[in-house]
Amino acid sequence: MSTLGARVPVRGEGCDEERCARAAAELLRAAEHRGVTVAIAESLTGGQVSSTLVGVPGASHVLTGAVVAYATRVKAQVLGVDPTHLERTGPVDRDVSLQMARGVRRLLGADVGMATTGVAGPGPADGHPAGTVHVAVVAPWGEAHCELHLSGERAQIRRRTVLNVIELAVALLNENARRERI
Repeated sequence: MSTLGARVPVRGEGCDEERCARAAAELLRAAEHRGVTVAIAESLTGGQVSSTLVGVPGASHVLTGAVVAYATRVKAQVLGVDPTHLERTGPVDRDVSLQMARGVRRLLGADVGMATTGVAGPGPADGHPAGTVHVAVVAPWGEAHCELHLSGERAQIRRRTVLNVIELAVALLNENARRERI
């Protein structure tokens, strides 16, 4: 199993609706081409990732569903994030994002699990400044994680998170495709 992260470009600039839609379409095409399904666990994005994907015609061929796990207890109770770990680190954490992605993948029976967790603002939360975000993608062939430090208003941070997790998923799918050709 490989881990992807450092090679994925982190985008700090804005995610306008058209750009997010293009990224979503690319993810759905890549997943459908590879015959895999996708599920999403969202915290700070509150459903925006799944909404962006569902905005693309044909999303139902790939997207199995999503869980908005905004409350920390839902991350543990529904997605299976380790409650001891959550108590120790809080929800804004690399391992929490990976566990969320694994949990939604298992819960919804998808091949690929995506997750977002972090602080959108306007102020700090759980000891982290606004803009501290973790996104993760988990698949049978590998895992990917990025820690983001985004600036801007709450809405901008949430939109940038949507773009970053979608692009991270595309990168993981493309890495798998490259390895299969070798």
